[in-house]
Amino acid sequence: MARKSKSTENVITPNILRRMLITGGKLLELNKNTVDALNVFPVPDGDTGTNMSLTMRSAIKEIYNETTNDDMAELAKKLSSGALKGARGNSGVILSQIFRGFANVIQSKEFIDTKTFAKALANGVKIAYSAVAQPKEGTMLTVARVVAEKAAEISKRSISMEDYLCQLLAEGEDILSKTPELLDVLKKAGVVDSGGYGFVVILKGFLMGYNNEEVTGAEDYIPSTVSTSSVEPNIDVYIDYDNLDEITFGYCTEFFIENLLKKTTTADIDRLREKLTSIGDSVVVVGDLSLIKVHVHTDQPGVALGFALELGELDRVKIENMRKQNRELKAKRESERKPVGLLVVCAGDGFRDIFKDLLVDQVIEGGQTMNPSADSIAQAVAKINAENVIILPNNKNIILAAEQAKVLVSNKQVFVVPSKNIPQGLAATLAYNPNASVEENVDNMNDALPSVRSGSVTYAVRSSTINDLELTKGDIIGLDGNKIVTKGEKVEEVTRQLIGKMNEKEDYEILTLYYGKDIPKERAEEFAAVLGDEYPDWEIDVHYGGQPLYYYIFSVE
Repeated sequence: MARKSKSTENVITPNILRRMLITGGKLLELNKNTVDALNVFPVPDGDTGTNMSLTMRSAIKEIYNETTNDDMAELAKKLSSGALKGARGNSGVILSQIFRGFANVIQSKEFIDTKTFAKALANGVKIAYSAVAQPKEGTMLTVARVVAEKAAEISKRSISMEDYLCQLLAEGEDILSKTPELLDVLKKAGVVDSGGYGFVVILKGFLMGYNNEEVTGAEDYIPSTVSTSSVEPNIDVYIDYDNLDEITFGYCTEFFIENLLKKTTTADIDRLREKLTSIGDSVVVVGDLSLIKVHVHTDQPGVALGFALELGELDRVKIENMRKQNRELKAKRESERKPVGLLVVCAGDGFRDIFKDLLVDQVIEGGQTMNPSADSIAQAVAKINAENVIILPNNKNIILAAEQAKVLVSNKQVFVVPSKNIPQGLAATLAYNPNASVEENVDNMNDALPSVRSGSVTYAVRSSTINDLELTKGDIIGLDGNKIVTKGEKVEEVTRQLIGKMNEKEDYEILTLYYGKDIPKERAEEFAAVLGDEYPDWEIDVHYGGQPLYYYIFSVE
């Protein structure tokens, strides 16, 4: 990985900024389909990522071909004009205004330090907010604003530019994850804001570009020595097409107004924004007396064009029928509906990945000390595009919540296979047959539950006496199912004793060991080798579970 020179450790030069913009654009291009897929609320244009990417492409074309390497003023001018000329859709126009405000601040600078970056981003957010007739919180505007506030806060500290950009990216990911709580339509659909997601992708690209990272992908985006791969923000993407609302205004209408009439004033531009708000929503009007960009969702596109003609000539008019697109989305969703889907509850990123590899449709986090609510389970069920959904709680304390979730889901049948631990859940998942009926699957998965016996190793959280064992807080304890049968001071020794006790009256052949987040891989593998010497006839597998609280979870068969 190439790195910037020491002399530029805390600033962004024009050349570095150009590289950041190019990398951000490439990363957005590679992730545009993900952003498009998120854009199902509040209006399913389905093209937020595409519009933002085309806006970035237009700006980058300008700065790549027509700007000298060391002229910040020229770079800022081309960035602003290129973004506005190429702005498409509501999201693209908002993005162009963020760049416009950013460019206005940096154009007089030789380089950008953290304080200048903070001022430029704050100005971009201010101009973007002013361009939207009725800005809503929980959108790209919110994500940009919160990041700008963080930028201002940490710019007062002594911090490297790399750390600065890392913290801005982390702040962007955090506020993006919270957008469903800020906008009801996002929460209902089960998605984060699409434009906000795109903005965070750009931030990620900025950081990569600043560090001059070179990875493969998007080589044909524009001629450049920098190429980037599809690196997405640390945000889960879920889409609930079943709960799409009806479109209020059916036509996405956008155009430019150019060659403005001599009588046109800036007040006329403001009045145009007000007129468009009276016949639609998602209104964005940006620009000046040389060029105006307009975006509106309305049922009267002809009236909108008529308003604009009072100010000047129209160019690049685009009108799209969003109701048609909404119908197509729902039809596609219906055609892809499966007869049966699977939902599991588990704790640990290793277990999550194992279940995903077994083609489980949804995995929600939960287990000891973090039982999910019935509502959160029901929401996860709603995200599965299937006529029937089978839930595997994988914990005895979650079974009742899973049963209650059935009452909260109205548009599909829900079945609970009462798995009490992760090994049972895995056994039931392996018994699932996608070609069988839901009834047959439920029967087979229930039959699979007793086929495995589960043990686990954790620690005592308080001193007590259980099953004739005197426990002291901090003791390592081994559980056969839910019964504590061993204790000690060393994790592996307690685990070995537990396996021995469970094997006293049985004739097991297979041991599958899952190590938790606090156990290094090498340690787990060494322990598995010791067990292999003790039980030479057994088949022993070791996997990363990543579970909290429990050092090891295992099954014997």
